[in-house]
Amino acid sequence: QVQLVESGGGSVQAGGSLRLSCIGSKYSNCMGWFRQAPGKEREGVASIYLESGITNYADSVKGRFTISRDKAKNTVYLQMNSLKPEDTAVYYCAAGTPLPLESLRSSEYNYWGQGTQVTVSS
Repeated sequence: QVQLVESGGGSVQAGGSLRLSCIGSKYSNCMGWFRQAPGKEREGVASIYLESGITNYADSVKGRFTISRDKAKNTVYLQMNSLKPEDTAVYYCAAGTPLPLESLRSSEYNYWGQGTQVTVSS
């Protein structure tokens, strides 16, 4: 089993930045970030393969968010810039072995963190 712990959430004004961190208890093939706002479906935000560094992003965050990893620490980060009110959600870290074209689908991950709240005000 893999335990995941997220941190770095908070409240910022529109246009601001936050950096989320997720520490895994052991190596995972791929780690990703998902988010869910009240009344909305869970959305894949970004993913990264730990060894290769290959990434995938949702269209809604391309150019604003950057996912990175420290494979020696089993840790991933999500740098979020130019935040918008619609980015407000609980952000979850996940680990699994998805295929590249499926790496933003929540069903492809079997380990999840507890979530961290991100709130962006206008």
